[in-house]
Amino acid sequence: MEIDLTIYLIARIREKANRFLTRELKSRGLGRLAPSHGDLMLALFQHRQLTMKALAELIDRDKSTVTALVGKLVVLGFVQKRTDPIDSRITLVSLTDEGASLKADFKDISRRLYEKIFRGVSDPERKALSTLLAKINENL
Repeated sequence: MEIDLTIYLIARIREKANRFLTRELKSRGLGRLAPSHGDLMLALFQHRQLTMKALAELIDRDKSTVTALVGKLVVLGFVQKRTDPIDSRITLVSLTDEGASLKADFKDISRRLYEKIFRGVSDPERKALSTLLAKINENL
């Protein structure tokens, strides 16, 4: 029986990428942030303000997880929450000025991670990998 290491390798890559991100954040004085905050921050860099529901859908996390992530970022001063003036049942999340100022750091950290990950990988290989991972993600 042949052993398939696909899932094992994906898990190891995720673990190593998270260690890289943690080191990079810490080296920039952002050690209070965790890699799990990255998707949320990137979504807000793109959209500036989102509802909690839209944010959860965009980053593919359940609402309770997003609530916890947003709560930590509020305490750190990087995001703010407010009630929608039109519908008080809706919570809006946006970056603070301090949070918005992190965009360049996040962009540089992402660039460095991608350079490290794809060192020695050709463009066709990179595209094929991306296509396959998207299919696997969709299957799950």
